[in-house]
Amino acid sequence: MTITLDDLVLVLTECAGADDDVTLTGQNLDVPFTDLGYDSLALLETAALMKQRFAVDLTDEEVSGIETPREFLDRVNHAAAQAA
Repeated sequence: MTITLDDLVLVLTECAGADDDVTLTGQNLDVPFTDLGYDSLALLETAALMKQRFAVDLTDEEVSGIETPREFLDRVNHAAAQAA
């Protein structure tokens, strides 16, 4: 199973809400989360919900090292592949 950008957007929105000024798309996958309006707490909550929904476990240290949506997707999909 591959976790998609749409999956990430849904979980981020659930955890941190949506910013009307920023829409996460394939065009801004390399923009830092901080520039998109998401802080480290939002990412930790997102990782926790990803674990519940997709059985993908990232450590707090891994999450704190993630800066962009592309990195987040790469990490969760790598973890998902390792778990399979």
